[in-house]
Amino acid sequence: MSTPHINAKPGDFAETCLFPGDPLRAKFIAEQYLESVECVTNVRNMLGYTGNYKGQRISVMGSGMGMPSCAIYATELLQHYQVKKLVRVGSCGVINEQLDLNDVIIAHAAATDSSFNRQQFAGLDFPAVADPRLLQQFLNYADHSGSAVTLGLIFSTDNFYGGDTALWPLFRKFGVLGFDMEAAALYSVAAQFNAQALTVLSVSDNLLSGAKLSAADRQSGFATMIEFALNALSPSA
Repeated sequence: MSTPHINAKPGDFAETCLFPGDPLRAKFIAEQYLESVECVTNVRNMLGYTGNYKGQRISVMGSGMGMPSCAIYATELLQHYQVKKLVRVGSCGVINEQLDLNDVIIAHAAATDSSFNRQQFAGLDFPAVADPRLLQQFLNYADHSGSAVTLGLIFSTDNFYGGDTALWPLFRKFGVLGFDMEAAALYSVAAQFNAQALTVLSVSDNLLSGAKLSAADRQSGFATMIEFALNALSPSA
């Protein structure tokens, strides 16, 4: 049973899947953190792996950049491969002077300039929010482990280079911490399939100060975020 974009076999994916945008970050996570790991899909080089972390079977797969790509892979994983939990581990640019590079954000909800969710939801506004059970699990782990994370609202944009900086004061007024390109669609697709989804982000750019990570750091870095997400998902957390 393959889909147009995933050539894995039935049962190849675990019920829990980390979901970075970059397929090479998926490869890095699999090779650095998982045991008994196997590459289970490689269509269009969008790599997916399954292995074990602290005795728990877990998968990791790239989602690509932007809401349409994320929605394609999320839909196929949830509809055809019995994945139950998708945890996006991605990057974001922030408009908050108190956040530094590599800080970890948990996005409890996502505003957006995209029409994707309106197309999903008969032209109406859809509340793109994280699954409350999964969110609480991560917050509990953060409290118990003393992990430094920031909980807040993210803005998922379709236009990486075309954001209107004149809107930033409005966004900040409403509590938007920064920008990604996938969370809003991930939350609506997960809701459609009665699945659990959460977005955990590492700060790659501070748009106020101009500080930013290199391309190599974005691909293979973010160790704090990755380890936080894996440990929060662990049954022993």
